[in-house]
Amino acid sequence: MTVARTIDPDQIGFDPARLARIDEHFGRYVDDGRLAGWQIVVTRRGEVAHSATYGLRDREAGTPVEADTLWRIYSMTKPLTSVAAMMLWEEGRFELTDPISRWLPEFADVRVFDKGSLLKPYTVPAVEPIRVWHLLTHTAGLTYGFAQTSVVDSLYRKAGFDLGVPPGADLAAASAGLARLPLLFQPGTSWNYGVATDVLGRLVEVVSGQSLDAFLAERVLRPLGMTDTRWWVDEADAKRLAALYAPHPATGQAVRADGIGRAALTEPSWFSGGGGLVSTAADYHRFTQLLLRGGELDGVRLLGPRTVRFMTRNHLPGGGDLASFAPAGFSETILDGIGFGLGFAVVLDPVPSRVPSSVGEYYWGGLASTAFWVDPVEEVTALLFTQLMPSSTYPLRSQLRQLVYSALID
Repeated sequence: MTVARTIDPDQIGFDPARLARIDEHFGRYVDDGRLAGWQIVVTRRGEVAHSATYGLRDREAGTPVEADTLWRIYSMTKPLTSVAAMMLWEEGRFELTDPISRWLPEFADVRVFDKGSLLKPYTVPAVEPIRVWHLLTHTAGLTYGFAQTSVVDSLYRKAGFDLGVPPGADLAAASAGLARLPLLFQPGTSWNYGVATDVLGRLVEVVSGQSLDAFLAERVLRPLGMTDTRWWVDEADAKRLAALYAPHPATGQAVRADGIGRAALTEPSWFSGGGGLVSTAADYHRFTQLLLRGGELDGVRLLGPRTVRFMTRNHLPGGGDLASFAPAGFSETILDGIGFGLGFAVVLDPVPSRVPSSVGEYYWGGLASTAFWVDPVEEVTALLFTQLMPSSTYPLRSQLRQLVYSALID
């Protein structure tokens, strides 16, 4: 399945010459060696105004980016898991205020890091249980070991939770192991990016009675026609998978990162609801169109429109923005004026970030510099796929916004 342009851009308010600047700008990243290749899709009012590929999916093999190239989407898995959870919520299977220990008893007596060191951490009891909405909003106090910004991160790595989980652990074992580690803060009091959506995936398993991969396949991916989205790439499709790269520390040139990249070619021991999927532009395009249309696409409804609107409002404590919590490992310049909903970052005010967008736009991205956004005001969606980690290497996402919004002229 591919995603091709469906309309002349000027019929839906885009200047074609200005849209062409997207390819010119991002083409320079490939031409000078900072990226191997990329794929970009821009839509408005459900019509594809711009769809382009450039460069190589595998520079060493000399194979080009094609319409059906497979990309590691990493944290762009999170919105899919969040939608899955909210489908169960719509069925009345839980309330957002329910303690997760009702289904995951390992989280019944969690503790919170208070002070000390990796060798001598001092913890205190949680005064508030972790609730379902804490997982969806990253306010549970969970973190990532690879963040390397706190003692709690170090404790995660010591326990085997770095870029993944301890060898051989499935999602149930991973959840149990995470519950034994201290929280970064009291649940509901702050925001920190971490493994919350992985725990949410385990919650989906227990509540639904299905494994996460089975639930997503049956209830989300197959109904939406996302036939290329999967947890690993088998031998038959291995040549379609884009290679993973990282910047050379001295030159900035993209250097192959095979150690991490090969993981996508092996069936995982656990299904990471926070970062485990591989997908295509065509598949994720369908997901963004579902969101833009309020939870329905081509006669398939996964969520009600009011649920989507509720998910994409700011749910942060006190209505603050992400910058007010200064989460570890994030640049405050990309957090000013940005809130967080149930699975998505949400634009509260585009002015502080100095990047054009609409109030109410929601988005997220992945570790290898993939990104998407949905703008319900302008009825615009955009997708960026490449494979360079970390995602903070270059300002690809803000530059794409800059180019897309400056091409709107109606």
